[in-house]
Order: sequence, then structure tokens, then C-alpha cells
Amino acid sequence: MITEQIHGIWSRELKLDDFSDDDDFFELGGHSLIMTRIQQALSDELGVDVPMDELFRKATVSAISAHVASLQKVA
Repeated sequence: MITEQIHGIWSRELKLDDFSDDDDFFELGGHSLIMTRIQQALSDELGVDVPMDELFRKATVSAISAHVASLQKVA
């Protein structure tokens, strides 16, 4: 469920329909302004605050999904 939600956020913000959850954000055309919108969407839609540096280190839907899942387990 988390992965599908994050994939949807990326799809909307990157304006892409077809990409893998293991594709790199930057190779998909992402940049810091888009990442800022993704960070806000994660907060608004999933209720998690992910620091920007963490988003840059975990630059795939799969990696961010695992990180968000771990944050939700702690909360």
C-alpha cells in the first residue's frame, strides 16, 4: 500500500506514467524542486516527515517506501 501511494506521488510530480519502483529519481528527470513537492506530499498524504537528505539518499520508490514503513512502525 505504501509503495503504491509513493509511486502515485512520484508519477504525479514527475509527470510520468510508466516507471519501475527501482528507477532512480534523478534518472527519471527529477530535481530538487520536484523533490520538495514530493517531501510535502509525503507529509500531507502519508503523515510522515522525511528529511530532504534522506530523500536524496533513497532515490527510488522502493527505498523511500521501506524508509516510510519503518517510520510508521515507530510512530
